[in-house]
Amino acid sequence: MASTFGHLFRIATWGESHGAGVGVVVDGCPPRLEIHREEIQAELDRRRPGQSKITSHRDEADLVEILSGVEDSLTLGTPIALLVRNADARPGDYDEMRTKFRPSHADFTYQAKYGIRAVAGGGRASARETIGRVAAGAIARKLLARDASIDIVAYVKRVCDIEAEVDPSAVTRAMVEGNIVRCPDEKVARAMIDLIEATRKAGDSVGGVVEAVARQVPAGLGEPVFDRLEADLGKALLSLPACKGFECGSGFAGTRLRGSQHNDAFYPEAGRVRTRTNRSGGIQGGISNGEDIVVRAAFKPTATILMPQETVDVDGKATTLQARGRHDPCVLPRAVPVVEAMMALVLADHFLRQRALRAGAS
Repeated sequence: MASTFGHLFRIATWGESHGAGVGVVVDGCPPRLEIHREEIQAELDRRRPGQSKITSHRDEADLVEILSGVEDSLTLGTPIALLVRNADARPGDYDEMRTKFRPSHADFTYQAKYGIRAVAGGGRASARETIGRVAAGAIARKLLARDASIDIVAYVKRVCDIEAEVDPSAVTRAMVEGNIVRCPDEKVARAMIDLIEATRKAGDSVGGVVEAVARQVPAGLGEPVFDRLEADLGKALLSLPACKGFECGSGFAGTRLRGSQHNDAFYPEAGRVRTRTNRSGGIQGGISNGEDIVVRAAFKPTATILMPQETVDVDGKATTLQARGRHDPCVLPRAVPVVEAMMALVLADHFLRQRALRAGAS
C-alpha cells in the first residue's frame, strides 16, 4: 500500500518516469464538485519540466486526461482516474546506470529492497511520480475552496544560503508566479536564479526550503495522538522526492525560546478565538486552531549531477559514474506546486473526516 495516501479523500499514484505514462486514482471525492480539465492542467503546467532555464530541459507538455469519475465537469462520487502520457523519454541516457548506482539516489536502495529496479529515470523514485499528486491536489484544492474557503500558497524561501524574509500571511499566488524561481521577493529571487544558473553550468546542484501557508482553515481539523495534523502534513511532505526535513510554525527555532516567549496568547475577536502570535503554526495538540497553518519543507540538492562521482557497481566494486540526462539543478521551483498539492490533500482528508465526525454527533 506504499503508493496510497489518505483516509476519506484517498489517492493512489502509479507509473514510472520513462514508462508509457503516470497518473493517479482519486477515491472519496464527494459528488457534484465542479472540476474542469483546464484547472488540473494549470497546476500541472506549474510542475512540468522545461518551463524555464533553471529547470530540467525534458520536453513534456504533461497533458492530463480524465478517464473516469467526472461527467459534464461534475464529479460523480466514483473513483477519478487521471492519466498523463510520457512523450520525451530517453532511456538511453541511463545506460551507464544499469550497472552503477547514483550516489544519494534511490538506485541502490530500490535494488536492495526489490532485487530489481526501473533504471531509466529512477522509475517510481523519480520526481515525475509527483504528477499524480499535483493532479489530485487540484481536485482537493477545489473542494477546500468550495466548502471551506481555504487558500493554499507555497513559495521558495531559501536556495542554498540565499534566504528571503517573507510574511506568510501576505504572500499571493501572483507574487510567487512573478519569477521563474517562485520566490515572492523579487530582489532575492534574482540572486537565487543567478546561483542556480551558475550551479547548472558547473554540472552541480543546490537545495533549499519551500514554505507554505494555508489560510482560512477552520479550527478543529486533525486528530489526537497518531493522526495529528502536523504529523500528517509532515508525512505528506517528507514523502516527496528529495525532501529531508519538515517544520511547522516556529519549528526548530522555537527550541531556542522559553515558554513565556513562545506561547501564543489567546484573545477574543468578533466572536471567535484568535492568537496574538502564531508560533504554533496554526496547529495545537495536533488540531487546527483557526490561524494560518505555516509549514516548511527542506529539499536536498538534486542527486543526479553532471560531475564525475565515486560509486560502486551492481557487483559492489568501486567505480566512477559520469551521469548524463536532463535534470533539475535545483528542485525547488517545481516543488512549489507539489508542496501545495500535498498540503491540499491532507487538509481535504481531514476536512471530510471532521465533517463526518460532526454529522455523526448531530
